[in-house]
Amino acid sequence: MGFISILSFAHKLIEERTYAGDIAVDATAGNGVDTVFLARLVGSEGTVHAFDVQRQALDSTAARVDKECPDHGPDAVRLHLRSHAELPQVLSPDEHGRVAAVMFNLGYLPGDDHATITQPESTLSALTASAEALRRGGIITAVLYTGHPGGAEEAEAVEQWAAALPQKEFQVLQYRFFNQKNHPPYLIAIEKR
Repeated sequence: MGFISILSFAHKLIEERTYAGDIAVDATAGNGVDTVFLARLVGSEGTVHAFDVQRQALDSTAARVDKECPDHGPDAVRLHLRSHAELPQVLSPDEHGRVAAVMFNLGYLPGDDHATITQPESTLSALTASAEALRRGGIITAVLYTGHPGGAEEAEAVEQWAAALPQKEFQVLQYRFFNQKNHPPYLIAIEKR
C-alpha cells in the first residue's frame, strides 16, 4: 500500500470537516471534479459555490453536476463565471463565517489552453477572502502545480501567505512528495481554529 495521492489527501481532509447542509466553495471549478465531490458532501440541503473565469470550465462542471448529482437543485450548486477573488461579493451576508471548505487547484484547466492560468494576485486575494469566510474548524486546500510558466511563482506566493497566517487562528499543513520527477503537485491545507 502506497502513500495517498495529493488530491485524495485533500479530499480526505475535507471529508473530515464537511457535512450535509454545509456551505462549500470550489474556487477553481475546472472540469467539475471537486464541485461534484463537495456537492456530495453537503447534499441537496447544502450549497456549493463554484468559480471559474472560463465558460468551458463551467459548462463542463454543469454537465458533470447534472449527471452525477441529479438530486441537487439549482440552489445547491451555484456556478459563477467570475474570478475566485470575487468570493466576498458572491457569498451572501449570512454565508460569511459559515463556510466549511474551500478548494483550490491552481494552474490551468486540464485539457485546455495552458496560457490561461491562475495568477498570484487574484489567488492571494481569494485565499484571504476564503480564510475570512471559513467557520471555526473549516478548511482550505490548495493544490499547487509548479511545472508550467508562472506556477512556481504562484506556489511561492501561496507558501509565503500561508506561512504568515497567525498560529493562534490557523494551522497550516504542507503535504508533498520530494523524490518525484517533473514538478509533482503538492498541497497546502489551512484549518481555522
